[in-house]
Amino acid sequence: MEYKVTLSTEEIIRGLKHYRRIAKQDILRAPETPSPEVFKKHAEARREVYAKLAEVAEKEGPDAAVAYALELYRSLPFVTGTAEDAYPEIKGKENALENFFLMIGLDPKIRREARKARAPLAP
Repeated sequence: MEYKVTLSTEEIIRGLKHYRRIAKQDILRAPETPSPEVFKKHAEARREVYAKLAEVAEKEGPDAAVAYALELYRSLPFVTGTAEDAYPEIKGKENALENFFLMIGLDPKIRREARKARAPLAP
């Protein structure tokens, strides 16, 4: 799959730090939400993905970070359509990866192809 990353490593890391701060704020405000544990797990999963993507970008560069993100995205079980409070870790990772794809300007067609490759959640 061909993709062109136009952001530098520093720009990607800066963007991911911004997303991590938002996730951290969400973790802190989780107790104020209707479903504190679900909200917290979702935010923690996002924060974890952002940290890993920043680590890959720093060590191996932007292309490696995108390749890693696409592989992780393909490996996530497809849980769209499940109850809102179900699978917060998976949904948090999915949300983080989709935010990353938007940030780097990934071609929506590439994201759709990766999404189609995802298997449904095993019962």
